[in-house]
Amino acid sequence: MFWEKKLENWVDEVRNHATLPLRLELWNGQRFDFSSAVAPDVTVRVPNASSLAYLLTPSLSSLGEAYVEGKIEVEGKLKEIISVANGLASAYLKPEGKFGRVTRSIRHNKGKDAEAIRYHYDVSNQFYQLWLDQNMVYSCAYFENGDEDLFNAQIKKIDHILTKIQIKPGQNLLDIGCGWGALVIRAAQKFGAKCVGVTLSENQFSLARERVAQAGLADQIEIRLQDYREVTGTFDRITSVGMFEHVGLKNLSMYFSKINALLADDGVAMNHGITTTDIDNGESPYGGGQFIEKYVFPHGELPHIGFVLKSMQEGGLEVMDVENLRRHYAKTCGIWADNIEARSDDVRQASDDRHYRIWRLYLAGSAYGFERDWMSLFQVICRKSGRSAATLPWSRKYIYAAG
Repeated sequence: MFWEKKLENWVDEVRNHATLPLRLELWNGQRFDFSSAVAPDVTVRVPNASSLAYLLTPSLSSLGEAYVEGKIEVEGKLKEIISVANGLASAYLKPEGKFGRVTRSIRHNKGKDAEAIRYHYDVSNQFYQLWLDQNMVYSCAYFENGDEDLFNAQIKKIDHILTKIQIKPGQNLLDIGCGWGALVIRAAQKFGAKCVGVTLSENQFSLARERVAQAGLADQIEIRLQDYREVTGTFDRITSVGMFEHVGLKNLSMYFSKINALLADDGVAMNHGITTTDIDNGESPYGGGQFIEKYVFPHGELPHIGFVLKSMQEGGLEVMDVENLRRHYAKTCGIWADNIEARSDDVRQASDDRHYRIWRLYLAGSAYGFERDWMSLFQVICRKSGRSAATLPWSRKYIYAAG
């Protein structure tokens, strides 16, 4: 049959380019091992001939789709599955081809952005509670010493941010994309700030308000279901953690201009977000970005850090401090992936098998991408441009003195 010869040629081509601990099992009992030197750690089972199309062009997008949609079954440890998938893609696909680090152009508006946020964050609060830390912080943790558990690393991350922006008692803080409220609660409790948190997720909005009330902080914290573009007023401090990935490349200057407009003359802001390491703002290679766009973050776009800094200046902001936390996010995503794996039955019950498969791949794949410098994570501190140099700190000592 035609597909048999095509499959054999494909297997031979992959074998010639890579040594993969992979076994392929077909519906008719046929099987192929992709290396004679190493035992197979991962087994891919193909239930029918129609599923072969996903393998013959093995981008991370097609392989991920085949797994999520039940076109193939995969057996093995999650980290090894991700490693083999990347090995297949890199052995067969050209990095400069259609599955390379391409840049997509996406039109953003309030309606589309709200829809994308709801798709990602409104799976269910229980779903996220099963694999995040107790405070449900869904962003890169800060492992100051490297041996912290996730709960303490997330608290350290929040304190790290609030110390960097030098928040003081009585100052008002705007948190753009406040999630389930962990940062504003900590800012009010420990630092005495008055806070406004905005989110487009109804699930986050409801639970964040509950948590604020339970903490007895309703007089210090207001949680709003609101687009950041609709916020008015003046704030001493502004934070945005894991949100600007949804803004869009063409909107970054506008986004930072809005922060500038909301920031007090002597205010300080911080943007904490994922960036691509491709200098042309290209997405993750081998189709990884396509998978994320389709299944995880619709309309998401990652800028290069150079583009971020340029856009900040275009928005009237001066960059004061830049810190790379790539290693921290590789570890964070790895812990999240392990948590999902350990509680797989509960995660399926809180959502469904399809969501479990999506997030299982996404988190483990993200850990792989951060580990290999496909993506990074930067915290950037900024203030309004044109202020006196005398108001800048002499060193970064203030960030660590309190610790």
